[in-house]
Amino acid sequence: MTGINKAACIGGGVIGGGWIARFLLAGIDVDVFDPHPEASRIVGEVIANAEKAYAMLTGAPLPPRGRLTFCTTLEEAVAGADWIQESVPERLDLKRSVLAEIDAAARPDALIGSSTSGLLPTDLQRDMKHPERLFVAHPYNPVYLLPLVEIVGGEQTSAATIKAAMDRLAPIGMKGVHIAKEIEAFVGDRLLEALWREALWLIHDDICTVETLDDVIRYSFGLRWAQMGLFQTYRIAGGEAGMRHFLAQFGPCLAWPWTKLTDVVDLDDALIEKVGRQSDEQAAGLSIRELERIRDENLVGILQALKGGHDGKGWGAGKLLKDFEQSLWAQGGKATASFDPSKPLRLVETKVGPAWVDYNGHMTEHRYLQIFGDTSDALLRLIGVDLAYVEAGQSYYTVETHIRHLGEAKLGQAIHSTCQILGVDEKRLHVFHTLYDTVTGEALATAEHMLLHVDSKAGKAVPAPADIIDKAKAIARAHAELAAPEGVGRHVGQKR
Repeated sequence: MTGINKAACIGGGVIGGGWIARFLLAGIDVDVFDPHPEASRIVGEVIANAEKAYAMLTGAPLPPRGRLTFCTTLEEAVAGADWIQESVPERLDLKRSVLAEIDAAARPDALIGSSTSGLLPTDLQRDMKHPERLFVAHPYNPVYLLPLVEIVGGEQTSAATIKAAMDRLAPIGMKGVHIAKEIEAFVGDRLLEALWREALWLIHDDICTVETLDDVIRYSFGLRWAQMGLFQTYRIAGGEAGMRHFLAQFGPCLAWPWTKLTDVVDLDDALIEKVGRQSDEQAAGLSIRELERIRDENLVGILQALKGGHDGKGWGAGKLLKDFEQSLWAQGGKATASFDPSKPLRLVETKVGPAWVDYNGHMTEHRYLQIFGDTSDALLRLIGVDLAYVEAGQSYYTVETHIRHLGEAKLGQAIHSTCQILGVDEKRLHVFHTLYDTVTGEALATAEHMLLHVDSKAGKAVPAPADIIDKAKAIARAHAELAAPEGVGRHVGQKR
């Protein structure tokens, strides 16, 4: 088994639903078992949010969405699955029982991951007949956007299982980190628990409100942590002398009685009510689903910014996104065969995300060019100019562009683009793109491009191969039967 062809998710709550969405959007069929009477609705809402987020996250050609099936029994769900993800409530007795059932019904070579936030895999695998294939796969919410998975093996987990789990995460856009020793709560939740405990004391002692505490995080070190971890951030804080100087300078403060990390706050009714009341005030009437969408939009913006970091090579989670997109481009958009060349090709669908909006509240100018460039790229893949073709040394370069702005694309607006081929010869490709509001059908912008086939190494125009030209001409002949798009051949300032 080299990848995940079919996944099974046992439990479809916040985390289970996130796993389901992650698998589905990677083109993997998912069978689900969750006895909750509203499991289908809950999972459906999570998937809807995930699809909205992915539309903003990337223009790379996602594979056709996997098939989602709700099963009436656990045995039915895990039958034939390559990867089985358990995400039931955090009770050791329940998880042991469910994992034993999974183990008995699953295919012998299936991987079994647990979404536990802190239980030891050695304890979880106690009652399994094949404990060597059980591991903790601890993700972070939302699973469909945050890529990290902590992979933790128990005493009986095999090295082959750990390697297999790590290898299967990259193709679905996730990063597995192997935690060398099993400890309660692993690494991420250990860090979060320390911050959470201190935060509850600050609220308990009326030092600040929950909103003030959140503001302290999101306006300061939270921004740093989004792109650099703790140690690399503090290395910079040490100046030119680096980490050793930082430790020498700030090490003594570790002995100062600043924190209450070793004291357990009493979560009595009064504190629960205080935190709950302040949290309600902070939410200002926004529903959980609305907050999830805001969170997702913000995360997409951060990931896209990190994708362009480090001189365009990508940084941190952005580098992972960039690599994931490269793998999607390499697959070449396998769904393109269904396009109908007898009408303008509908090639790109997306939403206007927060990072795309300017001070006027509209999509900023260069994003129009980006969408039209993505449209050209989608056309090129359709005629055979894919990533492998480019890496072999030839491509099409855009040498002339004219964009008209006809309407306004605003935050959250669903948009799509079409392409009509106007002309093809051995070196040139003449195309006309139109950007539409997907809901109203209003044309928001057009772009006319001339592309030139080049030898990238020689740096000069050369004839395209016959098979590329033939594919482009076949579409062009069909498009010649269409009316010429309004705006073809216009120059800047020309009256209508």
